[in-house]
Amino acid sequence: MTAVVLDRDGLSALVDVLLGDGRTVVGPTVRDGAIVLAELGSADELPYGWGVELDAGRFRLVPRDDGAVFAHSAGPHSWKNYLHPARERLWSADRMPEGDVSFERREPEAPAYAFLGVRPCDLRAIAIQDRVLTGGRYRDDGYGARRRGALLIAAECTEPGATCFCVSTGGGPAADHGYDLALTEVVDDDGHRFLARAGSTEGARLLEQVPHHSADMVTEAVARASVDAARERMGRALPPVDLRTLLGASLEAERWDDVAARCLTCGNCTMVCPTCFCTTTEEVTDLTGDHTERWQRWDSCFDLDFSFLHEGPVRPSGRARYRQWLTHKLSTWHDQFDSSGCVGCGRCIAWCPVGIDITEEVAALHAGSETEA
Repeated sequence: MTAVVLDRDGLSALVDVLLGDGRTVVGPTVRDGAIVLAELGSADELPYGWGVELDAGRFRLVPRDDGAVFAHSAGPHSWKNYLHPARERLWSADRMPEGDVSFERREPEAPAYAFLGVRPCDLRAIAIQDRVLTGGRYRDDGYGARRRGALLIAAECTEPGATCFCVSTGGGPAADHGYDLALTEVVDDDGHRFLARAGSTEGARLLEQVPHHSADMVTEAVARASVDAARERMGRALPPVDLRTLLGASLEAERWDDVAARCLTCGNCTMVCPTCFCTTTEEVTDLTGDHTERWQRWDSCFDLDFSFLHEGPVRPSGRARYRQWLTHKLSTWHDQFDSSGCVGCGRCIAWCPVGIDITEEVAALHAGSETEA
């Protein structure tokens, strides 16, 4: 299907159609001083007229006078919160009065999600988690069930934030693939509208059910120009070098001591990262001891016990744990999954309580390697 144009009523109708199809619509909304992801009951809950101001360790809502709905950068949530939830029960066991034990495996829930407003960086992040959690020998059935039922509606970026660096990771503000629908927001003298194009049969079916008109040349030109301009206005960038080799050759760099002196090892960066996937399991029982459950929950390589073996943690220092995270994300991830683990969304920069900047740290490692050479 060729590109079409929706106005604000068309966007509202799209949400209504998704809800009418029995889908759980998740999208951005304003809550607790941030733009977060939440279940939506209508398009009225979208963040019309709100943008964000970002920097290292800083996230602030700012009002906009143009009424734009997708003119904001990534908030603290990613779609990982829904596809790979922070806690998930795996099974339970009960001891019967006669002493026998019965086990019950909890079948993963598979809600029919519709994700509205997925940024291109997050489309790449979802594709990475697809490879990690369903593309190998050991698969996460819960993730797979949720992912199969998810419909992705992308929102191309026209307002990159100060912490965005997707272009330098091989991505960009345009949605190239991996979506069912792609929207590009346009607000100008001709009104507030969305250039929409389908990326799947289901996306095309949805467009046929909502009010729209054929895309005009002006809207298409403005939309493309806005996305192209966003590519040139990234707030940050990783150095244009072979990061896989750089990180692998920098294991003993003095810079790790510098960042370790600032890092709180709180794990915020791994929690907000849309590709970090590490989990652990824990067993809980009731007071009688006759009922127990096993839960899977997110874990972080910044946790001291994450690398615990029989005599203690393999990475006892903050230096070792930060180095593990960064070298895995940008270097050894290639060895496991044939790609980088970073999509340049900038969340780890904005939500680090002490403002550690991944692009600054990599640039410092690069500068140190050139000095040694």
